[in-house]
Amino acid sequence: MFVDRIKVFAQAGSGGRGSVSFRREKFVPKGGPDGGDGGRGGDVILRADRHTDNLSNLFYEPIIKAKSGGHGMGKKMYGRSAPNKIVKVPVGTIVYPEDQSSMEPLVDLTRDEQEFILCEGGKGGKGNVHFKSSTNRAPREYTEGEEGEQGHFLLELRTIADAGLVGYPNAGKSTLLREISAARPKVAAYPFTTLHPIIGVVDFSGYRRATMADIPGLIEGAHRGLGLGHEFLRHITRCRIFLFVVDVAGSEARNPVEDLQQLRKELDLYDPPLSQCPWFVIANKMDLPNAQENLNALRKKFPKIEIVPVSATKGDGIDELKMKLAKWLER
Repeated sequence: MFVDRIKVFAQAGSGGRGSVSFRREKFVPKGGPDGGDGGRGGDVILRADRHTDNLSNLFYEPIIKAKSGGHGMGKKMYGRSAPNKIVKVPVGTIVYPEDQSSMEPLVDLTRDEQEFILCEGGKGGKGNVHFKSSTNRAPREYTEGEEGEQGHFLLELRTIADAGLVGYPNAGKSTLLREISAARPKVAAYPFTTLHPIIGVVDFSGYRRATMADIPGLIEGAHRGLGLGHEFLRHITRCRIFLFVVDVAGSEARNPVEDLQQLRKELDLYDPPLSQCPWFVIANKMDLPNAQENLNALRKKFPKIEIVPVSATKGDGIDELKMKLAKWLER
């Protein structure tokens, strides 16, 4: 199960209460107060982890609670501080307060091992040893530990990748990702085979590499919530470049020029700044009839855009695409 957006309730641990105690030893009359302080409550901490790819672990644990600190004891002994509750989340997780996604985020976890204290644990209470004075030699006062912070939060994952594959269903994005990287997304001859974003790593010469995201297929009206891809449009907002994968053969009875125009329109309607990002075209399915004719029409319509013809099924043009991709990412 892939989860990229979830609401959680987090509660840090409360501090332990202070102790009321008096020293009792043989031959030591009126030993005085010796009540220790309570221990600190545990924090709830989010930690970005590159080995975690989605938020499904929080689907099964939407209530996150840290333990409370131990109570103080006699002989000025402090209560045990509670351990922090550390929750691993994917790199690229954004945290919002409550469920108001339009508000400013609390944090954007963009680096591996980056941590954020979601809720801070309460401080421990003071024992009666702190309340002794020359006029109050046997105090029975103490303080309770502070309550830990708590609240509801919205966690949203936005995949971090160098390049994002955008296209209509059955354009061949998953097949292309399988061919160009070690990723193994599901491939089938029906629409919406890809149900969630998949990341693949592309290796270049000179020990260089880049990450590529396969986004579920978009359809017309995706910016309004139609189809499956609209739920994952947020994942392409972090990509450095966009690679529009077009069925140049029109095997699905579609016009590749119109497809590309509509895809560009959907991105602009979803988030206008996305249309300003660098973009290139991958003309897939060149091994099918009418592909060359449609490729010429595509180049005529978009003369200033680099178009790379490939056949992901047969592996034709993949080496050239990798060379182009390395050059595009260096700009």
